Amino acid sequence: MSDIVIQAENISKAYQLGDFGTGTLSHDIERWWAIMRGKEDPFLKIGEVNDRAVKGVSDIVWSLKDINFEIKQGEAIGIIGRNGAGKSTLLKILSRVTTPTTGEINVKGRIASLLEVGTGFHPELTGRENIFLNGAILGMRKAEIKKQFDSIVAFAGVERYIDTPVKRYSSGMYVRLAFAVAAHLESEILIVDEVLAVGDAEFQKKCLGKMGELSKAQGRTVLFVSHNLQSVATLCNSGMYLKNGDLGFKGNIDEALKTYSIEKDINYSNKIVVISEGKRAWLSNFYITDQAGDDYIHPEGIKNVIVEVESTERIERIFIGIGINDTNDLRLLTLFSKFSNQSFTLNPGKNLLQCEVESFYLKPGIYRVEVFVGNDYLNLDYYDRGLQFEIFPSVKTNQILPDSGQGSIMINQKWRVYEGN
Repeated sequence: MSDIVIQAENISKAYQLGDFGTGTLSHDIERWWAIMRGKEDPFLKIGEVNDRAVKGVSDIVWSLKDINFEIKQGEAIGIIGRNGAGKSTLLKILSRVTTPTTGEINVKGRIASLLEVGTGFHPELTGRENIFLNGAILGMRKAEIKKQFDSIVAFAGVERYIDTPVKRYSSGMYVRLAFAVAAHLESEILIVDEVLAVGDAEFQKKCLGKMGELSKAQGRTVLFVSHNLQSVATLCNSGMYLKNGDLGFKGNIDEALKTYSIEKDINYSNKIVVISEGKRAWLSNFYITDQAGDDYIHPEGIKNVIVEVESTERIERIFIGIGINDTNDLRLLTLFSKFSNQSFTLNPGKNLLQCEVESFYLKPGIYRVEVFVGNDYLNLDYYDRGLQFEIFPSVKTNQILPDSGQGSIMINQKWRVYEGN
């Protein structure tokens, strides 16, 4: 199809671990002779899946393995996955920094890529000189660079240092200038790796806005790798989830995030270490589910908070308290049955207590949890050792919360206007 700008067919990339070479001269010659005859490298047949957490038996790993996909013009696609999943390797192949071991990739149009801090910059040259150097590397004519020069400098916000060698720039200033060059020069495809995390919050927001403009208003294709899922959901309409070098999912960004959340196993909330010695009752489980009973939690919609308590006897007038904190342990929400004048009777054995919450409306992110079981006179159990859950962004959330700096959201607001005297 004419609107397809990137097409990948059976893309694979193998890397040799440890020292280069096969370890023996005879094996090196065998590899060279196979390549000269156009045959497959015989040592790639024993390559293993790239799972960084598992000790392997082979010195060859597949960073990517048989990846197939198509990307259309104007598509903003977020590439997500754990560290070591193959995201950066894929971008390097697309940017022609490295070549695939097997497979073929076809790109229609010029690519501007920002893969790491200072890509294409010479430390001894000034910011002004590096704009022209980097633009030339990206395939731009001098006239094109001159036309966009003032806009690049203004966007980067480094006017004062533009004639200073970039070796004196901070990493944040490096990224500001490098992104400004890549975003303003007239390429059809923009590729951005995790480097925006180096910049400050204000500049990250500015970059996301610029990439959104390039994709939606100018019809350019944007590929964006980030571990900030809120940023990915805000910018992208499609997603690719990579897992151990395989393409686990490609499609709608919400579905990609959901697939990632399930396979990432981020719901740590039920990992309570049970300590029951000497206790009459104790916490044995805790979890939060979305309206449909799903662990993939969005900010909006009904939530079910479930606490499991085991008791050795019947105990009456018990309250449940749940504190939800941010990652700095700042309290954001408190759920306490006493506030609703609700108490419970624990019976011997397992007791499940559920609290239905209309909506948390917390911004996407990871939250820590504290749980209390008892009453005004009795502390049966209190747990604050590592319980946490994650809220994932959604398209609906992004319409309400365009960035991640606005805290909790109050939806049921009533506004009125009065005429003053």
